[in-house]
Amino acid sequence: MAADPKDTTVTDESNETAVDAAPKTGATPSKKLSAEALIRAFENDQQKQDLPDIYVGDTVRVGVRISEGNKERVQPYEGVVISKRHGGLNETITVRRIFQGIGVERVFMLHSPQVASIKVERRGKVRRAKLFYLRERVGKATRVKQRFDR
Repeated sequence: MAADPKDTTVTDESNETAVDAAPKTGATPSKKLSAEALIRAFENDQQKQDLPDIYVGDTVRVGVRISEGNKERVQPYEGVVISKRHGGLNETITVRRIFQGIGVERVFMLHSPQVASIKVERRGKVRRAKLFYLRERVGKATRVKQRFDR
Protein backbone atom coordinates (compact mmCIF):
# COMPACT_ATOMS: atom_id res chain seq x y z
CA MET A 1 0.00 0.00 0.00
CA ALA A 2 2.91 2.32 0.61
CA ALA A 3 3.93 2.00 -3.04
CA ASP A 4 0.61 3.42 -4.28
CA PRO A 5 0.95 6.85 -2.60
CA LYS A 6 4.51 7.13 -3.91
CA ASP A 7 3.31 6.35 -7.41
CA THR A 8 0.56 8.98 -7.23
CA THR A 9 2.96 11.61 -5.96
CA VAL A 10 5.40 10.76 -8.73
CA THR A 11 2.67 11.15 -11.34
CA ASP A 12 1.52 14.39 -9.69
CA GLU A 13 5.05 15.74 -9.81
CA SER A 14 5.37 14.78 -13.46
CA ASN A 15 2.09 16.57 -14.21
CA GLU A 16 3.31 19.64 -12.36
CA THR A 17 6.53 19.71 -14.32
CA ALA A 18 4.63 19.28 -17.57
CA VAL A 19 2.35 22.19 -16.65
CA ASP A 20 5.35 24.30 -15.66
CA ALA A 21 7.17 23.41 -18.86
CA ALA A 22 4.31 24.51 -21.16
CA PRO A 23 4.57 28.29 -20.51
CA LYS A 24 8.36 28.17 -20.86
CA THR A 25 8.12 26.70 -24.35
CA GLY A 26 5.78 29.46 -25.49
CA ALA A 27 2.64 27.31 -25.82
CA THR A 28 -0.48 29.19 -24.73
CA PRO A 29 -3.69 27.56 -23.54
CA SER A 30 -6.48 27.64 -26.13
CA LYS A 31 -9.10 28.77 -23.56
CA LYS A 32 -7.21 31.95 -22.56
CA LEU A 33 -9.67 34.87 -22.85
CA SER A 34 -9.35 38.48 -21.84
CA ALA A 35 -11.61 39.89 -19.14
CA GLU A 36 -13.60 41.85 -21.70
CA ALA A 37 -14.15 38.74 -23.83
CA LEU A 38 -15.27 36.76 -20.78
CA ILE A 39 -17.81 39.45 -19.84
CA ARG A 40 -19.08 39.68 -23.42
CA ALA A 41 -19.47 35.89 -23.62
CA PHE A 42 -21.33 35.78 -20.28
CA GLU A 43 -23.69 38.59 -21.34
CA ASN A 44 -24.42 36.86 -24.66
CA ASP A 45 -25.35 33.69 -22.77
CA GLN A 46 -27.75 35.63 -20.52
CA GLN A 47 -29.58 37.45 -23.33
CA LYS A 48 -32.94 36.23 -24.58
CA GLN A 49 -32.92 35.25 -28.25
CA ASP A 50 -36.68 35.20 -28.93
CA LEU A 51 -37.52 38.90 -28.41
CA PRO A 52 -39.58 40.62 -31.12
CA ASP A 53 -38.49 43.90 -32.71
CA ILE A 54 -39.83 46.60 -30.40
CA TYR A 55 -39.99 50.23 -31.46
CA VAL A 56 -41.07 53.38 -29.65
CA GLY A 57 -44.79 53.91 -30.21
CA ASP A 58 -45.67 50.22 -30.28
CA THR A 59 -48.40 48.84 -28.06
CA VAL A 60 -46.95 45.84 -26.27
CA ARG A 61 -48.19 43.23 -23.84
CA VAL A 62 -45.50 42.29 -21.33
CA GLY A 63 -45.99 39.13 -19.28
CA VAL A 64 -44.55 39.84 -15.82
CA ARG A 65 -43.73 37.01 -13.42
CA ILE A 66 -45.20 37.62 -9.98
CA SER A 67 -44.47 35.32 -7.06
CA GLU A 68 -47.02 35.20 -4.26
CA GLY A 69 -45.79 32.98 -1.49
CA ASN A 70 -44.70 29.76 -3.13
CA LYS A 71 -46.90 30.26 -6.23
CA GLU A 72 -45.80 32.02 -9.38
CA ARG A 73 -48.06 33.52 -12.02
CA VAL A 74 -47.70 35.68 -15.11
CA GLN A 75 -49.59 38.97 -15.15
CA PRO A 76 -49.95 40.88 -18.44
CA TYR A 77 -49.14 44.60 -18.57
CA GLU A 78 -50.25 46.31 -21.77
CA GLY A 79 -49.32 49.81 -22.83
CA VAL A 80 -47.45 52.06 -25.25
CA VAL A 81 -43.65 52.02 -25.39
CA ILE A 82 -42.62 55.62 -24.76
CA SER A 83 -38.86 55.09 -24.58
CA LYS A 84 -36.06 52.60 -25.17
CA ARG A 85 -32.72 52.86 -23.43
CA HIS A 86 -29.32 51.20 -23.35
CA GLY A 87 -28.47 48.10 -25.34
CA GLY A 88 -27.40 44.52 -24.99
CA LEU A 89 -28.09 42.93 -21.65
CA ASN A 90 -29.10 46.25 -20.04
CA GLU A 91 -31.75 47.17 -22.62
CA THR A 92 -34.91 48.65 -21.09
CA ILE A 93 -38.28 49.88 -22.32
CA THR A 94 -40.67 52.21 -20.55
CA VAL A 95 -44.32 51.22 -21.00
CA ARG A 96 -47.13 53.67 -20.24
CA ARG A 97 -50.78 52.82 -19.73
CA ILE A 98 -53.82 54.52 -18.24
CA PHE A 99 -55.23 52.71 -15.21
CA GLN A 100 -58.43 54.10 -13.64
CA GLY A 101 -57.79 57.51 -15.17
CA ILE A 102 -54.21 57.74 -13.91
CA GLY A 103 -51.12 57.31 -16.08
CA VAL A 104 -48.85 54.49 -14.91
CA GLU A 105 -45.38 53.88 -16.31
CA ARG A 106 -43.19 50.85 -15.72
CA VAL A 107 -39.64 50.23 -16.82
CA PHE A 108 -38.86 46.68 -17.93
CA MET A 109 -35.43 45.18 -18.45
CA LEU A 110 -35.99 43.09 -21.56
CA HIS A 111 -33.55 40.31 -20.65
CA SER A 112 -34.67 40.04 -17.02
CA PRO A 113 -36.04 36.73 -15.74
CA GLN A 114 -39.05 38.67 -14.38
CA VAL A 115 -40.18 39.35 -17.97
CA ALA A 116 -41.83 36.11 -19.10
CA SER A 117 -42.95 37.24 -22.56
CA ILE A 118 -43.32 40.28 -24.79
CA LYS A 119 -45.86 40.49 -27.59
CA VAL A 120 -46.30 43.44 -29.93
CA GLU A 121 -50.04 44.08 -30.22
CA ARG A 122 -49.89 47.10 -32.52
CA ARG A 123 -47.19 49.00 -34.40
CA GLY A 124 -47.15 52.74 -33.82
CA LYS A 125 -46.26 55.46 -36.32
CA VAL A 126 -44.31 58.17 -34.50
CA ARG A 127 -41.66 60.72 -35.40
CA ARG A 128 -39.86 60.94 -32.08
CA ALA A 129 -37.39 58.73 -30.23
CA LYS A 130 -39.06 59.46 -26.87
CA LEU A 131 -42.79 59.99 -26.40
CA PHE A 132 -42.69 61.88 -23.11
CA TYR A 133 -45.18 64.40 -24.51
CA LEU A 134 -47.89 61.76 -23.97
CA ARG A 135 -47.63 62.42 -20.22
CA GLU A 136 -49.38 65.78 -20.56
CA ARG A 137 -52.12 64.47 -22.83
CA VAL A 138 -55.44 63.02 -21.72
CA GLY A 139 -58.04 60.80 -23.37
CA LYS A 140 -58.14 60.50 -27.13
CA ALA A 141 -55.14 62.82 -27.50
CA THR A 142 -52.90 60.02 -26.24
CA ARG A 143 -53.63 57.81 -29.25
CA VAL A 144 -50.79 56.88 -31.60
CA LYS A 145 -51.40 56.26 -35.30
CA GLN A 146 -51.04 52.69 -36.44
CA ARG A 147 -48.24 51.63 -38.78
CA PHE A 148 -48.86 48.82 -41.25
CA ASP A 149 -45.52 48.47 -43.06
CA ARG A 150 -43.55 46.60 -40.34
